[in-house]
Amino acid sequence: MSTAKKFAGQTAVYGISTIAGRVLTFFLTPVYTRAYTAGVYGILTTMFSYVSILNAVMAFGMETTFFRYLNKHEDKKSQVYNNAFASVFAVTIIFLLFTIPFIGNIADFVNVSSAAKHHHSAITGTGHSDFVTYVDYFLAILVIDAWCVIPFAKIRADGKPGRYSLIKTINIGIFIALNLFFIWGVPFWVHHRLPGFGWFGQWYQRGWVGYVFLSNLVASVVTLLLLLPELLKLRFKFDGAMLMNMYSYSWPVLIANLSYLVNENLDKLLLGKLLPPGSLTDVGIYGACAKISLFLSIFINAFRLGAEPFFFNHARNKNAGQTYARIMNYFVILVCIIFVGLIANIDILKYFIKGHDAKQTALYWTGLPVIPPLVFGYVALGVYMNLSVWYKLSDQTKYGLYISGVGAILTIVLNVAFIPAYSYMASAWTSLIAYTVMMILSYIWGQKNYPIPYDLKKNLAYIISSILIVFLSFYIFRHNIFVGDALLFVYVLAAYYFERKDIKAILSRQ
Repeated sequence: MSTAKKFAGQTAVYGISTIAGRVLTFFLTPVYTRAYTAGVYGILTTMFSYVSILNAVMAFGMETTFFRYLNKHEDKKSQVYNNAFASVFAVTIIFLLFTIPFIGNIADFVNVSSAAKHHHSAITGTGHSDFVTYVDYFLAILVIDAWCVIPFAKIRADGKPGRYSLIKTINIGIFIALNLFFIWGVPFWVHHRLPGFGWFGQWYQRGWVGYVFLSNLVASVVTLLLLLPELLKLRFKFDGAMLMNMYSYSWPVLIANLSYLVNENLDKLLLGKLLPPGSLTDVGIYGACAKISLFLSIFINAFRLGAEPFFFNHARNKNAGQTYARIMNYFVILVCIIFVGLIANIDILKYFIKGHDAKQTALYWTGLPVIPPLVFGYVALGVYMNLSVWYKLSDQTKYGLYISGVGAILTIVLNVAFIPAYSYMASAWTSLIAYTVMMILSYIWGQKNYPIPYDLKKNLAYIISSILIVFLSFYIFRHNIFVGDALLFVYVLAAYYFERKDIKAILSRQ
């Protein structure tokens, strides 16, 4: 089997579960936007943004470190596994010690609605006690999810994508089922006075967003139980010298991951802090419209799941550089096609963020102009993730820290400077700028420190042409679906014409 086919196969298996999970989760967006006002959806967006950032702290960069040290110490795989999990476990215990005594203070901090409570008298679930409950749920979610990181990495390293996909699918299935149960099922049960409706009526709060968080917690607990076979393989045997080296490798990865997640989520948090009372509505609009860019994010995450172990495993091959460059070519073409396709079909996709009435729908749709810059930001992010192989393979993870640090600084400075005047449009364009700068820096430093023969002219040609088509589709033709899809068809046809020889060569290899 050719290297390209093998890589595509591994990525496809991880991708199917990732895509299925994300798409199913995406279909909860219309459930949320119909069940909750934009202000309540802002609470949902805010809480998950905090958790996304803290997830990186909990994992401590040990997932990437785990793969790297398995590659470096093939004769000490059990020690690498024990060390990696012990590191994450220690971080979670320290985290709990520093957060549990201050849950009330944390609840006050994350409750952006508190400054605007007089403007949101109709919003449920914004009181102090509600946010204390939300924080309780999320502390548990953070810790449990962190304990799952290394077992999941072990499954990937052991070459068991089927088991990985099954557990992930069960997690998503439970989360979705419980969401539907709390948002639709219980009200239906009570309304039709089915057996036991009185018991539901004693505790159920209609419109309480905390049920979404509770659903997440239950799904995380079940996932941890499903990972018991991997957890039972852990032993209290550690290699102290290796552990110190792993920490040395992982902390720049941690900062890089944290910086990336700051770029991804801080804009939503700053919107709630920097805008005047009533900002939860803007946070909700931005968070809902940003979900449309999820389709490209899905592809990038699926690629990362397959690429990271693949890149490490092929690092010693003498033609590794050519392999990485070829994968980059295919990656750029695919993300550009998805970019053009998403923008071409915005007038269909926007119905996934429809409100419970015409007024709420119109309110959500005012945020549609954020989608083109957000999606191109993901194009740049995907290319950056592909480029980042150079500093991981050369043990120069400090460059990941530098690059992501620059991105985080840009995210903070530009959002703080422009959110008060331009609201969420500033956040969307800031995301694009930060990821583009990170992509450029990674390419320049990578070619100096770990040269890989990327076809720069070809990759730029696809990226620039996709930007021009999106500009025509969205801004000139006002996202007319027929014109947009015609341009998409021409773009795909042109890509096939120029790549037809490589495509035929790949398909002909065994």
